[in-house]
Amino acid sequence: MSKLDVVESPLEQSADEEVAYQITTTNTATNPTSPSVAVIDENTGVDVTSTVFTSPTVGAPVGDLITLPKLKSLVEGHRYRVEVLYTSGGNKRECRFLVDCVF
Repeated sequence: MSKLDVVESPLEQSADEEVAYQITTTNTATNPTSPSVAVIDENTGVDVTSTVFTSPTVGAPVGDLITLPKLKSLVEGHRYRVEVLYTSGGNKRECRFLVDCVF
């Protein structure tokens, strides 16, 4: 595990679920701004951001909390890497987590 990885990773989600994950940046950075997200299907190596989000636009953080758009339309048996970029204190920061589509 890298220090970029979210502690709870990997997470499990079914193909039918739609989940808006939240990231708290308090342990690595405060007052995040300009968040963005990308999702890579680790089984194929393909960027599937436009497929798994209705809109890949991340709302404005509230304090140290970043709420992602709902992750959906996952393929059973695939693992997804969710990469979250944001700015804090003039520095570009990143964290990531894995989601396994279990059924």
